Amino acid sequence: MIVDRSLEPRPGRIVVAVLDGAFTLKRLARHRGRLRLEAAHPAYPPLELEACGDVQIWGVAVHVIHPL
Repeated sequence: MIVDRSLEPRPGRIVVAVLDGAFTLKRLARHRGRLRLEAAHPAYPPLELEACGDVQIWGVAVHVIHPL
């Protein structure tokens, strides 16, 4: 994955966030005037940024290289 730390994290973009010391990849969204992180899988509930405590948007994902 290529992450650009110079891009502004805006709603609609996939971001790398640090949540309680662990990295996570989620879509940044605005819902009812508040920012939240949404998972691609519907089993994971969205995380409201104001309610998350220690969260930092680390960068914006811009490209994925699939073969491992």
